[in-house]
Amino acid sequence: MSYVLNALSMLIELAFDGVVTLFLVRVMAEACRADFNNPLSQFVYRYTNPVLAPIRRVLPNWRRINLAGVLLAWLAMLLKRLLLFALLGAMPSPSGLLLWSLAELLDFTLLFYIVLIFGWSLLSMFAVDRRQPLLRLVGSIVSPLLRPLDGKLVAGQIDFAPMALLLALMLARLLIAAPLLDLGARLALGG
Repeated sequence: MSYVLNALSMLIELAFDGVVTLFLVRVMAEACRADFNNPLSQFVYRYTNPVLAPIRRVLPNWRRINLAGVLLAWLAMLLKRLLLFALLGAMPSPSGLLLWSLAELLDFTLLFYIVLIFGWSLLSMFAVDRRQPLLRLVGSIVSPLLRPLDGKLVAGQIDFAPMALLLALMLARLLIAAPLLDLGARLALGG
């Protein structure tokens, strides 16, 4: 691939991953009932609601999961993959492309949680202002995952729950997302 195509593919991935991140934060914030008065929550709501509102009329929430947000994140992954194939001048099989983009969304979500948990646990070691909007939003997204392990993995003054959760998420990436990505790629490429 030429240098220009590499640069274009990087820009496409960056743009679509940013969009997917915005929709994932919206889905996670709603599922975790994050504080709506948080300026970051309001930013995410303001920029995702014009697209989500019409779809939510047709596709309502399931429990606290915003299915419209999940659908749009998956469609963004699908469009990203289509554009990357178009840059190469290739046409993938539709069924493989659908599975590949779904597996890519799963992998992206797991990686997103890994980054959030790692950053949140790293910042918890320092004296930072807990009222800071980013920490409040990340804390509300991370706490439901850590809640089942609260107080169960403490040795001395160290809580190993974030480390155990990070390990579980990394294993999920290796044992669930990676095989699905491989299967989707094989189906899409006709192999």
